[in-house]
Amino acid sequence: MLKGKCINPLIISALSHCGHGDKLLIADGNYPIDTMTADAETVYLSLSPGLPEVTQVLDAVLSVINAEKAEVMCPDEGPGPEIFSEFQSMTGLELCELSRYEFYGACKESSVRLAILTGEQRTYANILLTVGCA
Repeated sequence: MLKGKCINPLIISALSHCGHGDKLLIADGNYPIDTMTADAETVYLSLSPGLPEVTQVLDAVLSVINAEKAEVMCPDEGPGPEIFSEFQSMTGLELCELSRYEFYGACKESSVRLAILTGEQRTYANILLTVGCA
């Protein structure tokens, strides 16, 4: 019986197949996950609008893996979304900011092994993590 923060069998299975340098996407409910990921294992966690939040999933995932890099999708204009400070605090990493289409391109790379769709309602609440060493 699992006793950690992440107990979803699909997520645990996909993470167990990840190695150093592989990537995983945790996406908000607006993200076009079917067209903007390649061959990644896809987990549809969206339960209802707002549930679960990306930060809840991120917390569970970070209890299982070490992340060495975090990439986010930035708006073309204006300040960065408030969720970016949460991402930085949770990961302990400087965020690599990508434009919308750069982020989509990064998520289509073959190194992305897992894509998780949440019910998150905040815009630009997407994070692409690179798996680090244990």
